[in-house]
Amino acid sequence: MTTVPEAPPNLRFDVQDKTRIIHRLRRLEGQVRGLQKMVEEDRECREILTLLSGVKRALDSVGEEILEAYLARCQAGPGQPQPAQVIEVVRLLRK
Repeated sequence: MTTVPEAPPNLRFDVQDKTRIIHRLRRLEGQVRGLQKMVEEDRECREILTLLSGVKRALDSVGEEILEAYLARCQAGPGQPQPAQVIEVVRLLRK
């Protein structure tokens, strides 16, 4: 007998979280455009890499927020680790 896997729950952000995440993603979008412009203008590689590093960290941070929201709303339950604890472990793995 074959069982069909259950579909994962759909994440719905509350209004405050959604607004904050969208704002951060728009800021990141501007930073990526800035990177493009820097390359077009033949800016110094060190400047480009510095901004790129900041963009990567900011993108990781937004990802952590989204993961935390997912864990809090979709995976939380008795006996489960708290979302903040999971995020902390993810941060430790990145170092």
